[in-house]
Amino acid sequence: MSMIDPEADLEISGYRWVPGFAQGFVRDLRPRWACEEAGIPYRERLANVADKPAWLVEGQPWAQIPIMRDGDLTLFESGATLLHLGERSDALLPADPQARADAISWLFAAFNTVEPPIFEHGNISLFAKDEEWAKLRRPSLEEFLGKRLAPLERRLAAQDWLGDSFTIADIAMVTTLRALGGSRVMEDHPAVTAYVARGEDRPGFRQAMADHLAAFARHPDNKD
Repeated sequence: MSMIDPEADLEISGYRWVPGFAQGFVRDLRPRWACEEAGIPYRERLANVADKPAWLVEGQPWAQIPIMRDGDLTLFESGATLLHLGERSDALLPADPQARADAISWLFAAFNTVEPPIFEHGNISLFAKDEEWAKLRRPSLEEFLGKRLAPLERRLAAQDWLGDSFTIADIAMVTTLRALGGSRVMEDHPAVTAYVARGEDRPGFRQAMADHLAAFARHPDNKD
């Protein structure tokens, strides 16, 4: 069951519509998924991607999604929203001090160590794929990505999640790795590929994705 509730105290911002290549990858998916896992109701606030409203420009220094409001508290950046939701639920962040520290460390690893080269890979694969410099960059970048994924491959060959249980770290890592889906890099890392599939198979992910995509279906012209 969807945790969207128009009367909820917690608010997650998203876009009314984005181009097809971005649908399923906008980062409001991360806190949506966390709310589904923890059973935390939330309301949506949707912005026009082409004509960003004042509340988005004022609430996020780069006018990006997501912004989260929880009562009088406002946060931006998806990692910050995950940490905040983790503080609210043992289902997302363990109470044991070391397990908690491990989850937070892996969350930062997803965004600081793994995501930057994946973002570059997306750039050369989608936006600059016909540029000569992008063709020249691909071999060395994919080699570098392989080195980034190697520790994950070893870890996930032995266990289902980054820690002993599913946490916000897995939300961060799975949503980061999804951008490599179908690439040769992922084909060379079967344990990582299986890990992403496990994450995507969770009911919480499926519901969060359905709600994420439903907003775009309701606003195909990017308007109210």
